[in-house]
Amino acid sequence: MATTALKTAPRERIILGIDPGTNVMGYGVLKTAGSEAEMLAMGVIDLRRVADVYLKLGRIHERVMGLIEGFLPDELAIEAPFFGKNVQSMLKLGRAQGVAIAAAISRDIPIHEYAPMKIKQAITGNGNASKEQVAALMQRLLHIPDERMLPHLDATDALAAAYCHHLHTHRAMPGGGSGGGSWKSFLKNNPGRLRTTL
Repeated sequence: MATTALKTAPRERIILGIDPGTNVMGYGVLKTAGSEAEMLAMGVIDLRRVADVYLKLGRIHERVMGLIEGFLPDELAIEAPFFGKNVQSMLKLGRAQGVAIAAAISRDIPIHEYAPMKIKQAITGNGNASKEQVAALMQRLLHIPDERMLPHLDATDALAAAYCHHLHTHRAMPGGGSGGGSWKSFLKNNPGRLRTTL
């Protein structure tokens, strides 16, 4: 009697994306399975009214822990601080990133860091794309309705970090192919959906 191999369903993962910031920190949560990705949440941790730098770091830790406990992410994708700002700004940004990473470490969550240019390249095909272009692509790729979009681009930057990790790891997984969830594949399967100005 012939038997047929059962096709296993793609493993579901929850990816928490973080766009570090000392005044406004973005976050985005994706649920992925194979090449598919769905936004579960996005938002910002607004610290502009908190004057004390150490209190800000405490709030970041508290809020990131809340996200971890609320969504139980399997992995954290975080944007690396970029060069070009003054030393003090870099130091502050690095501290904020470190606190978010420490929260993930405390729950044994694997951490993946991506340079801003790598994230933009993965999402738009252009490492020098603007935040607005990244936001527009994230809205289309994840089918986010207008009413769920936020005025803070830090939120879509965080989603982009999570989506970049999704693309990177999906291609590396057995059966992931050489670009099943890639930008080129999206363009091929969705002709005419995007403006050529992006």
